[in-house]
Amino acid sequence: MKTGLSRKPKTTAIFFDEQSSITEVQTHNADLKNRLRKYAEKYPDLCQQTDDNEQGGLTFEIQKGRFGFKLTAPYTQERRKAASDLAKKNTEGLRNRRR
Repeated sequence: MKTGLSRKPKTTAIFFDEQSSITEVQTHNADLKNRLRKYAEKYPDLCQQTDDNEQGGLTFEIQKGRFGFKLTAPYTQERRKAASDLAKKNTEGLRNRRR
């Protein structure tokens, strides 16, 4: 969707506090909007769209505990090499199967 906004103001903001049971998510991110829309359709008692800013941004309220963050540690050199080697091995296997 063309909104007239550049990429910088297309943000995602997540608001919650320790007292409320609701997390508010305001986003312009297409993938996140689609995922939240589908979740709200499937679980309307846990998630609802509450606003559309008419510039491509949507706001959802979702039950706290249903929206999460995943923190990942950076890969070590050894882990990067192992992942690279595995990817190369799997790519070779695919090439051999196609022949």
